Amino acid sequence: MTLIDLAATNLLSPAILCFALGAFGVALRSEMRLPEPVFTAVSMYLMLAIGMKGGVELAGRPVADVIAPATAALVLGCLIPLWCFVLFRRFAGVSSADAAALAAHYGSVSAVTFAAVIAMLDLKGIAYEGYMPAILALMEVPAIAVAIGLAAFSGASASVVHSGGGTLAMGAPSSGIGAATMQALSSKSIVLLVGGLIIGMAAGPQGMAKVKPFFIDLLPGMLCLFLLELGRVAASRLKDFRKVGPALATLAIALPVFHAMLGLGLAYMVGLSQGGAIVLATLAASASYIAAPAAVQLVLPQANPGYYLTCSMVITFPFNIIAGLPLYSAMAGMLYR
Repeated sequence: MTLIDLAATNLLSPAILCFALGAFGVALRSEMRLPEPVFTAVSMYLMLAIGMKGGVELAGRPVADVIAPATAALVLGCLIPLWCFVLFRRFAGVSSADAAALAAHYGSVSAVTFAAVIAMLDLKGIAYEGYMPAILALMEVPAIAVAIGLAAFSGASASVVHSGGGTLAMGAPSSGIGAATMQALSSKSIVLLVGGLIIGMAAGPQGMAKVKPFFIDLLPGMLCLFLLELGRVAASRLKDFRKVGPALATLAIALPVFHAMLGLGLAYMVGLSQGGAIVLATLAASASYIAAPAAVQLVLPQANPGYYLTCSMVITFPFNIIAGLPLYSAMAGMLYR
């Protein structure tokens, strides 16, 4: 299957069409939007369902099977923010705080992009390792801690961080890193993903059979609903694109492709299947816009949200959903043939 065929198949999938419909609704100035409680409930459902699905696959699997892919994921999560910080600082010319914030977003991962690539692989009938949700959970936090450590090292960390309604004095840079790490670890997405993994492992295939119609069978439909709203949100923020500038916009597209290539190479080295390689490449290429913003706002309040939110959500996320997934799939096909 050629890249054009893969792109056409991906663009015509229900999830991507729902994302496009949400964006089109903004162009029509439609009032089409999910109520906040519904959107929150759907996002919680997705994280829990993804975790439970991976937990069932992990049940009874030898730990040795997961060590090499998990190590590759941690290597990516720790190294990506290092060169991202340098590139955003020197090539894009942003401040150290902004470079660290952007590095945290591009080193961490997007659970929604993960759900989209899983839906694409399921639609095409491409097999992949069932424990990939555990890899997703592993990659979400380390990059945030590394990036904020870079900010502290460069002197960009804030003297005060806000927590709830009050403030906490930062006696040393390490306290900021610890606060951000705890913020990321206690984030809704991480708690639900890891909790779902544990539930799926404990229940096993037999226990999960009772809730399979809700948590497994409905997952693609819920993803469509979620992407419908994200399409609307991304399109409504397009006006912020002018704040980014050409250098940041270029990195927001070039870095995902480069990171996907690294992910594919590592996946091949540790023995992942072609489907697993596509998933790891997509995770490496994705940018967080849920866990990372919460941690960055806590420790680096002086960083400009117009940079890191616009780059991660308005540029990288749509790029990955529309063009990146078929591109990474085609790259994996060439590597594994």
